[in-house]
Amino acid sequence: MTTEHPGLRESNLFNRDVIHEIQRAAREGIYGIRGWGSKRYLPHFDDLVFLGASMSRYPLEGYRERCDTDVVIGDRYASKPLHLKIPVTIAGMSFGALSAQAKEALGRGATAVGTSTTTGDGGMTPEERESSTQLVYQILPSRYGTNPDDLRKADAIEVVLGQGAKPGGGGMLLGLKMNERVAAMRDLPVDIDQRSACRHPDWTGPDDLEIKIRELRELTDWEKPVFIKIGASRTYYDTALAVKAGADVIVLDGMQGGTGATQDVFIEHVGIPTLPALRQAVEALTELDMHRKVQLIVSGGIRSGADVAKALAMGADAVSIGTAALIALGDNSPEFDEEYKKLGSAAGYYDDYQAGSDPAGISTQDETLASRLDPVLGGRRLANYLRTITMEAQIIARACGKSHVLNLEPEDLCALSIEAAAMAGVPLAGTRWIPGRGEA
Repeated sequence: MTTEHPGLRESNLFNRDVIHEIQRAAREGIYGIRGWGSKRYLPHFDDLVFLGASMSRYPLEGYRERCDTDVVIGDRYASKPLHLKIPVTIAGMSFGALSAQAKEALGRGATAVGTSTTTGDGGMTPEERESSTQLVYQILPSRYGTNPDDLRKADAIEVVLGQGAKPGGGGMLLGLKMNERVAAMRDLPVDIDQRSACRHPDWTGPDDLEIKIRELRELTDWEKPVFIKIGASRTYYDTALAVKAGADVIVLDGMQGGTGATQDVFIEHVGIPTLPALRQAVEALTELDMHRKVQLIVSGGIRSGADVAKALAMGADAVSIGTAALIALGDNSPEFDEEYKKLGSAAGYYDDYQAGSDPAGISTQDETLASRLDPVLGGRRLANYLRTITMEAQIIARACGKSHVLNLEPEDLCALSIEAAAMAGVPLAGTRWIPGRGEA
C-alpha cells in the first residue's frame, strides 16, 4: 500500500522504477547508461561490527600509545616500492571522465597526506604528474594514451583486467566529453563516443600476462611495482592466477565500485559484492603463502574509517577510494542543488557523469563548469577527508588493542546478518557460527 494512493498496492516485481525503465527502453530503443555504482542493497561493511577490547583484551590509550598507519606496497620484486603514510589510496579515474582540475585536486589531496593516486584510462596529464608525489599509471585494454615515456615517469604500473562496476566489460566515454585535448591524448576523433575493449588485445590468459609483466619490468628497470586490477567475480581463481603471473600487488574492485559511465544493467547485475570478494582473495593469498607478501588493495564502496578498518581486519593491506574522493571534492554538493534540478536530478542523487554537465566541475570537460573547481581548495578538502577516515581507523584499531591498523584481524569482527557472516567469513554476532562452515 502506498501513502500517495491509499488502498492501492504496488507490485514488487513491476514497481514504479521497473515500469519507468520499461517505458524508457520502449521509447528510446537503447539501454540506460549512467555513472556512480550499484544502488541496490548489497551486504556491505555496515553489516559488520568490531569487538572492542575490555577484559580479555586491553585497548590502547589514544593520547599516549601509538597506532601506526604506514604500509609498503609492491616490494615483492620492485626495487622502489611505494611507501604510503596511510592505507588509503585514490583509485583510477581518467582525465576525460574527470576534468583536469579534478585530476590535479586528487593529486594534491593524496600528496598532502602521503598516499598515491592513479591515472585511469586515457593517459597521464602534466597536472596530475606534477601534483602527485606517488602516481600509479594504469594500462587498460584500450591502451588509449599509453606510452613508454609516461610509464617510466610513473611510480607504479597497474594493469587493469576488470572493474567492479563492470567486470567483463570495457570502458565508455561519450562524445559529449571527447573534446580536442581528450581526443588528442587518446588518438581518437573529437565528439565521437569511445567504447573501450573488454580485454587486452595481446594476451588471452595468465601465461601471456606473465610475459607482459616481465616486459613492463624490463621497460622500467625492475624499479616500479606492477599491480593487477581485477573486478570481483571469480575472485579466488583470478587472485591466484595474478600471483602466478608475477604481480606485486592485487587491486580488487567489488561490485559496489563506481564508474564514470556504463550500462545500468552491468552496474546492478554483474559481479559480486566487496565482502565475499575480499574474503576469497585473502583465502587465495593465504593458501599460496603470499598473504602480506603480495599486497591486496580493495575498493568498492569504501566511505568511512570504519570501512577502512573492516577491510584491513578482513586481510586487505590498503583500500582505494573513488566515489568518496569525488564527493570530498564537492560532487553532489547541496551548493549546486538548483542546477542539479535543472538537469532532472538533485544533490545526493546526481549520477549522470557520462553527460559532461556536472555543475560541480568534476565529471565534465566543459571549460566553464570545470573552472568552478579550485584544485587547491579541492585538494585541501580531500586531504581533510583522508586524514579523518585514517583517524577513525586508528580509533577502532586502538579500541581493539592494536598498535598498527594492519594488526586488525578477522577475530576482531562479527556480523549482524547471516548473509554478511557467510560472505565475510566471520561469526554471526553472539555466536561462534560462520554460515557454511559447520553447524550453528
